[in-house]
Amino acid sequence: MKREDNSAETASDAACCGGHEGQAPGSGAVAIDPVCGMTVKLGAGKPSLAYKGKDYHFCSQKCHDRFDADPYFFLSGNNRRKPQKASANAPFTCPMDPEIVQEGPGTCPICGMALEPMSGASDEPNHELIDFTRRLWVSALAAVPLLLLTMGPMVGLPTRDLLGETTSVIIEFLLATPVVLWAAAPFFQRGWTSLKTRNFNMWTLIMLGVGAGYLYSTVATFFPGLFPDTIRSDSGHVPVYFEASVVIVALIFVGQVLELRAREKTGDAIRALMDLAPKTARRITPEGDEYDAPLENILSGDKLRVRPGESVPVDGEVLDGRSSVDESLITGEPVPVEKETGDTVTGGTINKNGTLIIKAVKVGDETVLAQIVDMVAAAQRSRAPIQGLADRVASYFVPAVVAIAAIAFALWWAVGPEPAFTHAVVAAVSVLVIACPCALGLATPMSIMTATGRGAQAGVLIKEAAALERMAKVDTLVVDKTGTLTEGRPVLSDVVSLGDANETDLLTIAASLEAGSEHPLAEAIVGGAEERGIKAAAIEDFEAITGKGVIGRLKDEPVALGNAALMADLGVDTSGAGDAPTELSDAGKTVMFLAQAGSLIGFVAVADRIKPNAAEAIRALKAEGFHVVMATGDTERTAKAVAAEIGIDEVRAGVLPEGKQTLVDELHAAGRSVAMAGDGVNDAPALAAADVGIAMGTGADVAVESAGITLLHGDLDCIFKARRLAKATLANIRQNLFFAFIYNSLGVPIAAGVLFPLTGMLLSPMFAAAAMSLSSVSVIANALRMRRLKL
Repeated sequence: MKREDNSAETASDAACCGGHEGQAPGSGAVAIDPVCGMTVKLGAGKPSLAYKGKDYHFCSQKCHDRFDADPYFFLSGNNRRKPQKASANAPFTCPMDPEIVQEGPGTCPICGMALEPMSGASDEPNHELIDFTRRLWVSALAAVPLLLLTMGPMVGLPTRDLLGETTSVIIEFLLATPVVLWAAAPFFQRGWTSLKTRNFNMWTLIMLGVGAGYLYSTVATFFPGLFPDTIRSDSGHVPVYFEASVVIVALIFVGQVLELRAREKTGDAIRALMDLAPKTARRITPEGDEYDAPLENILSGDKLRVRPGESVPVDGEVLDGRSSVDESLITGEPVPVEKETGDTVTGGTINKNGTLIIKAVKVGDETVLAQIVDMVAAAQRSRAPIQGLADRVASYFVPAVVAIAAIAFALWWAVGPEPAFTHAVVAAVSVLVIACPCALGLATPMSIMTATGRGAQAGVLIKEAAALERMAKVDTLVVDKTGTLTEGRPVLSDVVSLGDANETDLLTIAASLEAGSEHPLAEAIVGGAEERGIKAAAIEDFEAITGKGVIGRLKDEPVALGNAALMADLGVDTSGAGDAPTELSDAGKTVMFLAQAGSLIGFVAVADRIKPNAAEAIRALKAEGFHVVMATGDTERTAKAVAAEIGIDEVRAGVLPEGKQTLVDELHAAGRSVAMAGDGVNDAPALAAADVGIAMGTGADVAVESAGITLLHGDLDCIFKARRLAKATLANIRQNLFFAFIYNSLGVPIAAGVLFPLTGMLLSPMFAAAAMSLSSVSVIANALRMRRLKL
């Protein structure tokens, strides 16, 4: 069997790689399409392509174009390594009921909303929006002549007189039937599902209201004899309400299309993030060929070139080259970061001035950018706990409305004025329509979706809606020091000269010794020297002594840079430095002594600098009502020095990872609502234990995974932004729920006819539908206001 497979494969390779030469086209010669593997008959007019002296044949132009864009991908067999994803079987979920997950699109059996892909924003068109827009146009085109027929006589148009009453009613039926039976079919399908599952929702009321109006009107049109004479008009005809059913459907479609378009807008932030990654990557094949390949064809291990000014296509490792990369997407830092062999690069960042050869490490859904997109998408689907209130009310509201409609029908038919039956039908249908709880259902998810999109634009990623709600109630903030309050990378802070050497002399020696080292402290010294315009000189006999420092010869003189242990090994006396090194060490700085020709000539200190805006951010957070606690593993003296500089009152020093979690538990026991901000692996337990975990985007992956909110820029100001966003979102949700509850509370009695004794008018089902749609539009408009929220 193995030999047969190999033979078949060899034959296939020969056929698609020029093995058919010598056979005349049309003599039965075939080739194998290298893209899809199908057999292609030669001479049948199928597309072909010559590549590196060989002819390849394809079953279709689509396969030809895919091969032409990336020949190596298919000829190397990488297309068989690529994970296949069937978009039709992708998981879909309901934004209001996230427990509903299924393969492929559909509708939620609980609320009736269309399911959305869990992968977030997509370049694919919104098929439901396209379908509903088409159905809206059909409904609107039918509604206009219906309104002219029914409302024309009220404004002096002789439409019914010209056509005659019987002909007018038949035309109404013909116009209304395709709208109710075809355009409104999705509404009836969702309403029927709600009845079967006993999850009563807005579609239950729409189905009952539209169905009742249409069914009554149809019976009245073709079987008028079934109705008593008391409900007939002066002309002897039974009143019909086809126009009400059609206008109701049209107005509901207006609300649905507006909602779907609003959902499209909330995905703008996700699409903007996705657009940061280029569509192609410049592949370097093992043979040395280079070409731009589609990004989706790049696999882990591929060799890529990133030219100056291009976006890094995937997360990878630098194999060759040196350049500065703008990583503000991830770090928020405007200063580009130097990258050289062995460094990692992140997809979506911008290569500034050099060429890099990288190896793809993480591609597709594994990249940092893809994870950010998924995080925002998950947050937009999630619900805040306050949504539970709306859900509970809706579950009781729909049966109550049906009961009120039944009671209104019975009372109007029993004691209402003539024609009592007609009045009863109008009142019942109006109650069912105006009470549609679509505004109630939109109140929370629209606010959450808009808020998470606005947060993403400001660098605040909301992992779950519950975190956003809890953030609005937090009163205590626990912050880690390193990487949160400080920049998380050492910089040259002090240069102290002893004797005749000046600062330039000291830094020339120090930078020359450290120029070849990759240690973070060495980078700090070299960087500090470069900032001062000092260039490194050539060092001879260089040697790095692990855990102590470096030594060498500069201009035939021995030089050394390192700690006190290295100086002791070299016989260099450090007592002349006095107490200054000890004081710097107590302040959290790393001191390195500098010796020349066996004598101490000075020392330098490297420190993790406090973020420039840390003090201002802490003041703003305290003014917002936060009690700020700093928890760090550093010494108490160092921690208190940092705390004093930026204005933090309470300090917990020497805290281990489990100690930070214990601190969070202690604050909980004291009745406080706690947010924890950190960036390291050691912060992950506390981030998970806090009411709200806030991870710095510059930190470890596990910290990001443990947090409910991630600050992309690693900036304390973003905590303040998150707080403002949380408060604004909660206020927006409450406003929406208030509008929805008040609207339904006032609308149902009016539709039932409580104002009839005073005004002599009964609300038409058509106006009930307009009012219902306006309530949804008002909720959507109020939620979208947060897109302009200033953070």
